[in-house]
Amino acid sequence: MTYDFDEIIDRRGTNALNTDGFRGYIFHAGPEKVFPFKDEEFVRMWVADMEFATPPEICQAIKDRVDRRIFGYTMMYDSAYYQALSRWCRDRYGWDFPEEQLCFSPGIIPALYQLVEDLVGKDEKVLTMTPAYGYFLHACEYNDIELVESKLHQNSGFFTVDFDDLEEKASDPKVKLMILCNPHNPSGRVWTEEELRKICDVAVRHDLWLISDEIHCDLVRRGIRHTPTGKVLPDYQKLVTCMSASKTFNMAGLMFSDIIIRDPHERRHFRGRDKIAGMLNPLSIDAHKAAYEKCGDWLEQLKSYLDANFAYLDSFLKEKLPEAVFSVPEATYLAWVNMSGCLPGVEDLPGFFANEAGVLLEGGDSLFVGNAQGWIRLNLAMPRSIIETGLNRMYDSIQKYRKEHKI
Repeated sequence: MTYDFDEIIDRRGTNALNTDGFRGYIFHAGPEKVFPFKDEEFVRMWVADMEFATPPEICQAIKDRVDRRIFGYTMMYDSAYYQALSRWCRDRYGWDFPEEQLCFSPGIIPALYQLVEDLVGKDEKVLTMTPAYGYFLHACEYNDIELVESKLHQNSGFFTVDFDDLEEKASDPKVKLMILCNPHNPSGRVWTEEELRKICDVAVRHDLWLISDEIHCDLVRRGIRHTPTGKVLPDYQKLVTCMSASKTFNMAGLMFSDIIIRDPHERRHFRGRDKIAGMLNPLSIDAHKAAYEKCGDWLEQLKSYLDANFAYLDSFLKEKLPEAVFSVPEATYLAWVNMSGCLPGVEDLPGFFANEAGVLLEGGDSLFVGNAQGWIRLNLAMPRSIIETGLNRMYDSIQKYRKEHKI
């Protein structure tokens, strides 16, 4: 079957964060904040969900479950979902885990909040590499715990680990947990097995809990392979791996994720502190099971389309905005671009592009924890025609600014 990734789908009227929540999320404002553009006129290249339809196989699985006509209290009582996920991990990553280690959460974000609370005392610290996903910080803020940053090195848009700094930060006896993003968001790095082994060695050497957020693991460029942290650390008990089909198949709103916890005590504690008492959405179970059993071909076609979108962006920037710093990411559908050379003097890049170009995007230290000033994140998981419109609007706004400021 050939899937249509050029289709433009109207998401208005669905209570989507993508269409209706950008004021609060990006600008920390309410409906009183107005722009020169109407809401429906914006090109939305911000939040990390896709403008592509969820695979029809998943939609059919949901319809089939709806046809059962009862949606009572639901928990995971059989092994069918585990078997689907386990087969997916074995086939794609050469890695597997025992069924008893599989726990569930409505999402990786709430799991992070709970895990930080479980594993880190009030006078202790969490370590991560920056720039980093904003909710790594928010999980610490929620629990009144300090987040320690180890800044990644950057060369022409390609990010690498500062291992000396990571070692130094990890050696602080108050640091008890490292949060690793594998693959990394927002840079899109797929850590090599050698890099991953060195990161893991730091965690093991200092006896740290290690949370590996692997939600982007399926979304690698064609020809690149993801290495699960659990494969590098086959026996380390203080490892927690977070995964979900939600990012891969555009169903984040179904609120379902896999939290793989090795340590038996922490598994019991995590389940015991579950705010929804182990209950699951019946539609989510069937949707995620269908994703792993039936949607491999859809994913391969998606990856080809995304690769072409990234090639388009790369060519556009090299031709029209050579001052921009960008390297095609090895994973994710998110482009991490330094625009400081294009817009010297502009600190609020999301505000600039919203007001001057009618393009919604994220960027800067306030949304990506640190080491992100001058950078923007562009979501490319959308029809190419929308990307073309957005990039041309951004280019025109930059040219206008440079002309007005005689740059």
